[in-house]
Amino acid sequence: MLNINIEKELAHYKLSLSFQAADEIIVLFGPSGSGKTTVLNCIAGLTNPDKGYIQLNHRILFAERNKPLPIQKRHIGYLFQDYALFPHKTVWKNIAYGMQNEKLALDLIRELRIEHLQNHYPQQISGGEKQRVALARALATAPDLLLLDEPFSALDDDTRKRSHAELLRLHRIWKIPVILVTHSREEAEKLGDRILYMEDGALKRTEPHS
Repeated sequence: MLNINIEKELAHYKLSLSFQAADEIIVLFGPSGSGKTTVLNCIAGLTNPDKGYIQLNHRILFAERNKPLPIQKRHIGYLFQDYALFPHKTVWKNIAYGMQNEKLALDLIRELRIEHLQNHYPQQISGGEKQRVALARALATAPDLLLLDEPFSALDDDTRKRSHAELLRLHRIWKIPVILVTHSREEAEKLGDRILYMEDGALKRTEPHS
């Protein structure tokens, strides 16, 4: 369970929102610049809120006047918009970076059907393959929470549809909270158990999955 209640002063507005996430897919939806990625970065520990708290499974990730929990101790998987794969490392070494155990990494490689890519480098594989490699790397840490920042935006339509199905299938298996950032209404409605609409750093409304 993720509990978050934070405030952070940004250049043009104050980010302020509060929500909980159980073992569900929560979509942060809204226009570019509404604060969606900043929320993910606060949860991951890449930046800190000014006020509030972030709690994950009874562990305090951030609280005012306390030292924030280090990134490597948060047990969070993060799939960045550009995938952030190490260009000088093979697919296997990218996935193995920070992994909890080799068996889990190998299981993910098989589940995501990327066995044939293990000795390739990121520049040698397609966008859809990079997305699956990045997802395998994020899950290989055995996270308690998965953060996804526009992971499908650069994919063609067919690859995007397959990736949507893959995410839903993996979520049924892993049963952990997933926070997905997107500005695609269709994607939000297809994937989200709940959709949180953000604008200028504020949560405007929440919609359950129809």
